[in-house]
Amino acid sequence: MRPAESVVDGSRAPGEAIDAEPRAEPKDLPAVDRLLREPDVAALLQEHGHTLVAGEARGLLEARRAEARAGQLAAGAVAMPALATALRQAVEWRLAPNLRAVINLTGTVIHTNLGRALLADAALQHLLAMMAGPNNLEYDLASGGRGDRDSIVEELLTTLTGAEAATVVNNNAAAVLLTIAALASAHEGGREVIVSRGELVEIGGAFRMPDVMAAAGATLVEVGTTNRTHPHDYERAIGERTALLMKVHTSNYAVQGFTSTVDEAELARIAHAQGLPLATDLGSGSLVDLAAHGLPREPTPQEKLAAGCDVVTFSGDKLLGGPQAGLIVGSKAAISRIRKFPLKRALRMSKLPLAALEATLRLYLRPERLAQDLPTLRLLTRPAPAILVLAQQLLPAVAAAVAPRFEVSVVELMGQIGSGSLPVERLPSAGLALAPQGKKGAGRALDELATALRGLARPVIGRIAEDRLLLDLRCLEQPAWLLEQLGALRLALGLAQAQDPGPSP
Repeated sequence: MRPAESVVDGSRAPGEAIDAEPRAEPKDLPAVDRLLREPDVAALLQEHGHTLVAGEARGLLEARRAEARAGQLAAGAVAMPALATALRQAVEWRLAPNLRAVINLTGTVIHTNLGRALLADAALQHLLAMMAGPNNLEYDLASGGRGDRDSIVEELLTTLTGAEAATVVNNNAAAVLLTIAALASAHEGGREVIVSRGELVEIGGAFRMPDVMAAAGATLVEVGTTNRTHPHDYERAIGERTALLMKVHTSNYAVQGFTSTVDEAELARIAHAQGLPLATDLGSGSLVDLAAHGLPREPTPQEKLAAGCDVVTFSGDKLLGGPQAGLIVGSKAAISRIRKFPLKRALRMSKLPLAALEATLRLYLRPERLAQDLPTLRLLTRPAPAILVLAQQLLPAVAAAVAPRFEVSVVELMGQIGSGSLPVERLPSAGLALAPQGKKGAGRALDELATALRGLARPVIGRIAEDRLLLDLRCLEQPAWLLEQLGALRLALGLAQAQDPGPSP
């Protein structure tokens, strides 16, 4: 171990820095076996086994030796108690999940990057019960023979939508892909699919409708213009190679002004007159009239089927409020083709989301309770005045936690239903605005604050706008989750010892 400073005749060499404490050398570190024999490590070995603990011990000691060779390892870091503590932390870090619960204070209820819809308690309970033991995923309890996993939710879907038949896959992009592939391939004359230019949408991850068509082995035929498409555009495009007419609901953007579109009823007339099927993709999808709950209206599968669509596809984890799923409802003939198509098996749902989907769909059988039982609808319909009251209650504790570096105020906000579901619609809301004291370095201060919030045990995700960090409280149903972390936030910001955040609202 080298000395803290070079001393010649009791004085420091010119220009040489004084080390705060002695530094360790590589030889001061123990061997892996020696560290594993340390009494404080015995509990780790008993709890986690030799393989994991020994592997983390090797990694820890290698990292420490690298620091020692660089002259950056404090002497105290090689003491056995310090190494044992560091080893426990390394093991805990290794076992910590990457997928973590966060607090969504962005103002976007159905947030694409934050897991979209929250599952209802009934779905969580059913999911746990079904995953804890064997279940009848593909077993017919009546006959004692092999069953079909679609049967778990098909009757629910046909009851709720009025469809003749239904099937499900792992997400709505897969539902669209499978529908196009199955229905286009079933047409002997060709594989052309006709779509309006104004409906060639791009969804998350640069997944575009033309790319879906190509992946499905279909030939895209564009009709009309970006803003105006007429019935005769479809009629002129139909030929011997036409296999399918398709309409795509532009749920993630809006074209306004001088526009014209062809509705499903008219398209169904055109398609069926030529012996062709009509498919429509609703994207987000909603099984209830959202306008009845004071929200912007969205088309429902029931309406599209009644208009004459042979197939309707929509998502399970957006406005429907369930797990990630692609729901396909329609006529018996069309759904039979889709179900028999080879790609169906590759895209089928696993037992976990299927159990959650079944429980979610059952909530729709009691529409009077839906706004209470379905988290997505409950959050979307939360009154803005109630959110404002919550903001006022949280203000003193949050202000104390970030003082004196940040000022906190209650603000009225406008949130979003979803980043990919009705993104242009706004929801009146309220929350807290955290602004740095002084203008100099405000950007860095806000970045530091956002980083500190994300670094909490239950990360808090807000949004930065107009030189403030905004915490929209619409999705905060458990204020204690935020309050109990304010002490850790204060420490993360390098402020004084955490203050008592005060009583919970």
